[in-house]
Amino acid sequence: MPRTWWKTPVALLMTAVMLFPLYWMLNVSLTRRDSIRRGDLLPFDFTLDHYRAAFGDQLPYLGTSLLIGIGTAALTLAIAAPASFALAKLSVPGRGVLGFALIVAQMIPAVVMALGFYSIYNAVGLLDTIPGLILADSTIAVPFAALLLTAFMAGLPRELLQAAQLDGASQWRTFRSVVLPVSRNALITAALFAFLWAWSDFIFASTLNREGGALRPVTMGIYDYIGAQNQEWGPMTATAVIASVPAAVLLVAAQRYIAAGVTAGAVKD
Repeated sequence: MPRTWWKTPVALLMTAVMLFPLYWMLNVSLTRRDSIRRGDLLPFDFTLDHYRAAFGDQLPYLGTSLLIGIGTAALTLAIAAPASFALAKLSVPGRGVLGFALIVAQMIPAVVMALGFYSIYNAVGLLDTIPGLILADSTIAVPFAALLLTAFMAGLPRELLQAAQLDGASQWRTFRSVVLPVSRNALITAALFAFLWAWSDFIFASTLNREGGALRPVTMGIYDYIGAQNQEWGPMTATAVIASVPAAVLLVAAQRYIAAGVTAGAVKD
């Protein structure tokens, strides 16, 4: 058996390289403004002023991002879950074409969709609104969620559904009372990815909000610190650190559900 002692140091080195941008972001956020340009590896001139400024400036934007993320996750599940059940277990005409369309929908660049949304939103008055951003972000999340949930629901035993129908349950009751509970891991995974996509969105937020709009997410709030002649690196990185915390907490809390949900439907009996 070949010796593999070298794999651990290589893995640690690769991990350190990948995590270094996160560490540098934290380091800069804790360094005084006049000392940032020195590029110290540790925040010797420690300060929390950047975080005070970030919380003072960005708290409304964090609330907006939270509303958009939760709304996107809810809308994504409301559309993708019943659609996936229909594609997986019901006799839907053109099911193969619909599945292919879901794959193609994920290939469309977001910037192309943003331009189309802008024209529509400008006509119907949805620019600079939270529902408008939720709807736009859902167009990215729904195809992925539908494919993930369809793969899982296709692997559910047909006997389970037939037993519910023999007890007099309708298709809708079977979906609500049987399919949704056993699809918990896949649903949590789809909802989490939808939330993270909405939380990190910049293209839709920058396109579908008017200049200076009040209902901007935190990604646009970070952009406020980038000027033509000057960049506020301290508050910018502090805001980025704050915005990273909810995503990190959610990923850690839902880790076991994600592992089970992503592999759902990969193996069938």
